Amino acid sequence: MYAVVKTGGKQYRVTAGQKLKVEQIPADVGAEITLDQVLMAGEGETVKIGAPFIAGASVKATVVSHGRHDKVKIFKMRRRKHYQKRQGHRQNYTELRIEAIAA
Repeated sequence: MYAVVKTGGKQYRVTAGQKLKVEQIPADVGAEITLDQVLMAGEGETVKIGAPFIAGASVKATVVSHGRHDKVKIFKMRRRKHYQKRQGHRQNYTELRIEAIAA
């Protein structure tokens, strides 16, 4: 069974047992959280589509760790104007392990 969930402004296709890095969620490591914004759920040929969410559907997940992604380098330059700007960014993430999908 799989589901499409919305968290952190993004959509993810998840299955049970999958590990997934999402935008940072304020929860302790080892805590169990519920993702209740399920947009779609399917198993084999049967598919349920929400409008926009499926009523009563949820995905149980456990927080595995928190961390930061690799650095993204930003470089801005205007040619012939002697302007250069360098900047870096590391986005925080929360790694989740999907335990169960209830549709």
